[in-house]
Amino acid sequence: MRKNPNHGPATRLVHAGRDPSQQHGFVNTPIYRGSTVLYPTYDAIKHRRGRYNYGTSATPTMDALTEAWTELAGAAGTVVTPSGLAALTVALMAAVSAGDHLLVTDSAYRPTRQFCDGVLARFGVETTYYDPTVGAGIAELMRENTRAVLVEAPGSQSFEMQDVPAIAEVVHGRGGTVIMDNTWATPLLFPPHERGVDIAVEAGTKYLSGGSDLLIGLTSANAKHFPAVRRTFDHFAMCAGAEDIFLALRGMRTMNLRLREHGRAGLEMARWLQGRPEVLRVLHPALPDDPGHAIWKRDFSGASGLFGVILKPCPEAALAAMLDGLELFGMGFSWGGFESLVIPFDCAPYRTATSWAPGGWGLRFHIGLEDTADLKADLDAGFTRLKAAS
Repeated sequence: MRKNPNHGPATRLVHAGRDPSQQHGFVNTPIYRGSTVLYPTYDAIKHRRGRYNYGTSATPTMDALTEAWTELAGAAGTVVTPSGLAALTVALMAAVSAGDHLLVTDSAYRPTRQFCDGVLARFGVETTYYDPTVGAGIAELMRENTRAVLVEAPGSQSFEMQDVPAIAEVVHGRGGTVIMDNTWATPLLFPPHERGVDIAVEAGTKYLSGGSDLLIGLTSANAKHFPAVRRTFDHFAMCAGAEDIFLALRGMRTMNLRLREHGRAGLEMARWLQGRPEVLRVLHPALPDDPGHAIWKRDFSGASGLFGVILKPCPEAALAAMLDGLELFGMGFSWGGFESLVIPFDCAPYRTATSWAPGGWGLRFHIGLEDTADLKADLDAGFTRLKAAS
């Protein structure tokens, strides 16, 4: 389908990255699985004539996803990796070199911190963590050798909002690069490159998949930064598998509907949890009393189904009694699938720029596609067990 800038995001999700006329009329681009690409002549192989030369660099299946995501994200280009963390590592390695300084929000996805403190540190990149609410105050933390700033909004467990446009204005004024983990919102709810982000990372494992059955990541970038992203991707040959790319494409066609329902149900559950006597507070930027609500309302067009809850103090055995008996909420570290999830969390052991003392146990919820009445009943029974064990 010819690109039309007037088409809405739902229409683009359905049509982007596919051309049935090139696939004998079949709706979806098929799985191209392979390593070797044959050249018809000596001249063709000598000069690398042709779109494809080896399976790690591109296939028609990979092109279908990268072209679609590039259009959706408003980027100059996209690469597809085997996981969200892999997408983050490509972004970081494309932006920093030995001797550089990197600023990372203190609310970042914990494996991101481990990569910065482990791999990047070994290669001579110094990382400093900063208060996620710093906004334009990031200027005071930047040094002569600060090359990049990593943002994540909201934080993956503590859900602080970041003023991404304000940070981007400061960083760009100093010649730096803004990298964002945009997995919570996807480009449907937060268009990263329109908000000043140079390199955006998505764990397609979450909402792009929607089925909890694949691992995939996407790194998109603007025109200035995509060449470095592409070079880094090619140097590592960090390509996703053909079947996972195909499943991601299939999930993308329905992502808008699923994400909107996750957001609606998530906000309903967050409001219900606010009224529970066992809950100290709910961490959800779409709630009017959330500290980051004004930024969320200004920059985001909706919410996803992921949020946090701080319980009032109770014994750990009571928390275990609540969680162990849940029937509909599974306990697992991913999110974005059709099923509801909950995990206990504690940011205190790894926070370095800010303190984490919320006053009670932290729970992170992902609200799936079940009936919310059933989810409330499951949690109500869990709270009954919690009180009995307290």
